[in-house]
Amino acid sequence: MYRALWLLARSRRLVRPPASALASAPGLSGAAVPSFWPPNAARMASQNSFRIEYDTFGELKVPNDKYYGAQTVRSTMNFKIGGVTERMPTPVIKAFGILKRAAAEVNQDYGLDPKIANAIMKAADEVAEGKLNDHFPLVVWQTGSGTQTNMNVNEVISNRAIEMLGGELGSKIPVHPNDHVNKSQSSNDTFPTAMHIAAAIEVHEVLLPGLQKLHDALDAKSKEFAQIIKIGRTHTQDAVPLTLGQEFSGYVQQVKYAVTRIKAAMPRIYELAAGGTAVGTGLNTRIGFAEKVAAKVAALTGLPFVTAPNKFEALAAHDALVELSGAMNTTACSLMKIANDIRFLGSGPRSGLGELILPENEPGSSIMPGKANPTQCEAMTMVAAQVMGNHVAVTVGGSNGHFELNVFKPMMIKNVLHSARLLGDASVSFTENCVVGIQANTERINKLMNESLMLVTALNPHIGYDKAAKIAKTAHKNGSTLKETAIELGYLTAEQFDEWVKPKDMLGPK
Repeated sequence: MYRALWLLARSRRLVRPPASALASAPGLSGAAVPSFWPPNAARMASQNSFRIEYDTFGELKVPNDKYYGAQTVRSTMNFKIGGVTERMPTPVIKAFGILKRAAAEVNQDYGLDPKIANAIMKAADEVAEGKLNDHFPLVVWQTGSGTQTNMNVNEVISNRAIEMLGGELGSKIPVHPNDHVNKSQSSNDTFPTAMHIAAAIEVHEVLLPGLQKLHDALDAKSKEFAQIIKIGRTHTQDAVPLTLGQEFSGYVQQVKYAVTRIKAAMPRIYELAAGGTAVGTGLNTRIGFAEKVAAKVAALTGLPFVTAPNKFEALAAHDALVELSGAMNTTACSLMKIANDIRFLGSGPRSGLGELILPENEPGSSIMPGKANPTQCEAMTMVAAQVMGNHVAVTVGGSNGHFELNVFKPMMIKNVLHSARLLGDASVSFTENCVVGIQANTERINKLMNESLMLVTALNPHIGYDKAAKIAKTAHKNGSTLKETAIELGYLTAEQFDEWVKPKDMLGPK
């Protein structure tokens, strides 16, 4: 008899029967409970620092001051990888809060008890606002579907909702983490949905604003430097002249294209997997659920999210994230080039190129007094290298979608978010602490340009390539000027040289 009652209690979410039922059981009174009777699911441990909760594998101690439950605790036991620095990114958790609120609203439309739905929505709002961040201890390096993080979210929202309704933490009554918070959902569709929500928000709030700020600052410098003529360089060697403004205009265009590429990748990011459930079929959902959830998410975020047209692709492959990461990888290549150019053009101050004067922001050496270094350029190039590495990981992860599910999801979104944040923040830092303060060292620029042998290129149409090359090589060998050498070789007169070799006339087509 006791065994039957025990099994019945477990089947009812491990909640004790009322005292009257205990009293009516043969040989039992309200105080007489057999030693083998299972504790209440939310029973507090004797030391009052833990409560006992259950999952399908058994009971576990859960800290009393945490809203998560047994499955979260079990994950912390099984995946001790990396520590706090490797926790699931906060943007993913906040995205889950948005998704769970949207799902609760839609589930209410389909019959979920309004009292339960409203409690879920309030708790989910707290998750989305970051108020419950301390209750999400899981690391990225867990199941590749993100199931444990989905359950972490379900448990936190469930227990917080229970608390709001005056219930007992861990009881799963009246709000169950699976039956109510995860209703019409699977980890296999919720995690990729949260991935896309998090990525889209990070792109719009951090990455694109940062790149736009950098673009505008470089554009302003391009206009400021429009009349400064300098020597160009190809293969790191002297080339023909251009303006410093033209040189900077190349950087402006690179960043403009970076913004364009990232925006071009976003339509696939706006497609949400919610409603696909376990394998993409939509099992255990209602007709219209997917479309309504996407519409709710769009309303909550102000971004144009829609339901994915093919849920099988949305679960089994994450090509959209690979595409976005690829755009960021290209951006990293652009920023690496820009930062390197600026640091080399600013090298010196006396023994380098010295064409640019970069802002001096902090002491540059612990042993060499007065030294200042191009630290913002160095930070930017390190960020670029990291983003390139992140993209390799995302590429590997994206290529490993097996059958109906990709199981590299947490790693992929960690790296995508990392890249977006780094590029956005680095662009702002580079702009504010370097680009806006760049000055042209016109004295040095003029000196290097006037000494360059490649001005001889202007003579090609007049005396031919071979004679012009002879002038340049002879001048270099003898340490003489182009003009002196050209006259000495008898190829032209002083007046002809002055008429034909004018840097300001070498800046574009005739």
